[in-house]
Amino acid sequence: MTAKLPEAGFIRLPQVLEVFPVSRSNWWAGVKSGRYPAGVKLSERVTAWRVEDVKNLIEQLAA
Repeated sequence: MTAKLPEAGFIRLPQVLEVFPVSRSNWWAGVKSGRYPAGVKLSERVTAWRVEDVKNLIEQLAA
């Protein structure tokens, strides 16, 4: 499932939701509650997630 992800770097929310199929609102609620990893603000209007954080989340939930 993580085959669509690059080896390292940052991905934007549409890419996250391709490999972790939840709604945008569910994702943001999970980020707010701490269930999902927090994003990194790249600029005022751009948030991205570390690929490693998303891969770790998927692996934790699969275990």
